[in-house]
Amino acid sequence: MIDKFASKYGNHLYLIFRVLIGLVFFMHGAQKLLGWFGGNAVQAFGMFWWAGLIEVVVGVLLIIGFLTRWTAALGAVEMAFAWFIMHVPRGWNPLANGGEAALLFFAAFLAIVAKGAGKWAVDKK
Repeated sequence: MIDKFASKYGNHLYLIFRVLIGLVFFMHGAQKLLGWFGGNAVQAFGMFWWAGLIEVVVGVLLIIGFLTRWTAALGAVEMAFAWFIMHVPRGWNPLANGGEAALLFFAAFLAIVAKGAGKWAVDKK
């Protein structure tokens, strides 16, 4: 039953996945750059500002599905950097060091690199 559902709606489910990952990543960046969504804008051109800029750009490009694999690869690199620079110094347990979002985004970006844009995207083949 689940196989039939996945075969029929797999493209829809992947679109939802890609857009939600892009949207939430955009929101993280907008918190840093603009102070939106309950965040505080950070100082321009500092490390967190650049992280926010990457997150906004990656988020928007994933939502529309443009340069999807390269965009997801950039997001994965940023999340690996965040994991090792910001979270690992507090220990390896992601639940204790606050790094669970970085790891989950990293895994999601790797899945997007593997799958590509999907059926509904600017990159559609």
